[in-house]
Amino acid sequence: MKGIIGCGVQRRNELGLAHCRPSIPMAINRVDWTITERKDEKVMGRIWKLGDNINTDIIIPGRYNVTTDRAQLAKYCLYEVLPEFAQQVKPGDIVVGGHNFGCGSSREHAPTAILANNVKVVIARSFARIFYRNAVNIGLPVLVCEEAVLNSEDGQELDVNLETGTIHNVTTGQTFQSEPLDPFVARIVAAGGIINYIEQEGTLR
Repeated sequence: MKGIIGCGVQRRNELGLAHCRPSIPMAINRVDWTITERKDEKVMGRIWKLGDNINTDIIIPGRYNVTTDRAQLAKYCLYEVLPEFAQQVKPGDIVVGGHNFGCGSSREHAPTAILANNVKVVIARSFARIFYRNAVNIGLPVLVCEEAVLNSEDGQELDVNLETGTIHNVTTGQTFQSEPLDPFVARIVAAGGIINYIEQEGTLR
């Protein structure tokens, strides 16, 4: 195995994680779809690679963004840029994007559409803050790792350890180190989202 390449990642305060605890409850009333419990720590799957500034209308086009039905959101995820995505994506696959992934709408429909396709993690050079927070709220893991994005291509396979933040490109043999999820955020993601977390723990702590 080749040496691990450290990523130039956003620091937690840039992503808003430093303010995660007090403001997360504000989103609870807006999450009205069922979230499946997840316990994944390791993920391996095919890369679906996208570019910079992938906004929420690209992830789920506005004309299909009128429902909270997970099956419908999954069906039209990335429909206008990757019309084959919903038919070909497999459980465990990984979405990889550039800078400012998820910019646009503040609604949870975009990360939900991705998660409803059984994508296990999104890796990007940077995330729009609201998308990042919404992804955490619904239990979709999101990792920032510039080097992994720059050195990986569509169709390659990644092996990702969500606990450590290690990203191994199975196709090329390269290994990258992202900043792991903040422990509090990781517990929310492991529970399958903030609703499941509160049901299990009885509080945010």
